[in-house]
Amino acid sequence: MATRPKVVISNWVHPEVVELLARSCAVVPNDTRDALPPVELLRRCRDAHALLAFMPERIDDAFLAACPNLRIIACALKGYDNFDVEACTRRGVWLTIVPDLLAAPTAELTIGLMIALGRNILAGDELVRSGRFQGWRPVLYGQGIDGSTVGLIGAGAVGKSVARHLAGFRATLLYVDNVALLPQEEEELRLRRVPRDELLQRSDFVVLSMPLTPDTRHLVDRRFLLQMKTGAFLVNTARGSLVDEAAVGNALETGALAGYAADVFAMEDWALADRPADVPSPLLKAKGKTVFTSHLGSAVDRVRRGIALQAASSLLECLRGETPSGAVNHPVAPVLT
Repeated sequence: MATRPKVVISNWVHPEVVELLARSCAVVPNDTRDALPPVELLRRCRDAHALLAFMPERIDDAFLAACPNLRIIACALKGYDNFDVEACTRRGVWLTIVPDLLAAPTAELTIGLMIALGRNILAGDELVRSGRFQGWRPVLYGQGIDGSTVGLIGAGAVGKSVARHLAGFRATLLYVDNVALLPQEEEELRLRRVPRDELLQRSDFVVLSMPLTPDTRHLVDRRFLLQMKTGAFLVNTARGSLVDEAAVGNALETGALAGYAADVFAMEDWALADRPADVPSPLLKAKGKTVFTSHLGSAVDRVRRGIALQAASSLLECLRGETPSGAVNHPVAPVLT
């Protein structure tokens, strides 16, 4: 290009990421810890050649039409349901993701949520802080992972990483997935593929580890919850809209579900026009039966640095005329001049 290409970074990143891009690009960073409002993001991108994007963005055809110079949207994430892949392809815009750095930290958090939920960590903390704790009492007996049965709904990268992290817990591991793992993978991970009904009836913990698609939205509904084993726990570190949050709240209230832990919520699924504005109050009111974290799945400092750096590298590959790493489409990209 005759001039340095303009790169917009939608959210805060480590200084190393800005420095990498600034060597060959005119970088417009976001120095705050807040996501840019959609109007401001569009204003910055109207003449931009590349966008380093994150989960809060929703990129659709109207956005792309208003940004005719865009050649790549490099996403510092794995799940890209907020991005219109077809529109990107049609308009000659590459869309890339970082597929391999988020699984381990997300699995780690999943195990943490399972322990916190099953072992009443929050209730124990509250008891100590209340001033009512006078030493051991036969209270707050819970469900440990050791010796339990864990059912994984989805055996992709995150699901397999959860299984690896559970290796030391002597748990029975079941899974359902549209595609069976190779026999050697099942043996290595101690996973057994079973019908979904069997998994739900046997599992003490049911873990969601699958992408959000039109087919998986509200996979966890009233019928799903009624099929679960009495006293079982549900853990969601995948996407909020995989569950019908109202149905989960009702199941917690009636006791059909013993507990729910989540790092993700339907309010975050920006691509859905009818997404809720906030976390439903029945979930927030279910104290003692819920553990929530604020989308911390990959929130490990070195991991987030690595994710942003990998996304930035893909962006630079595209601007050099190369096929970018992590591409989920293959548009006929115009040559930059």
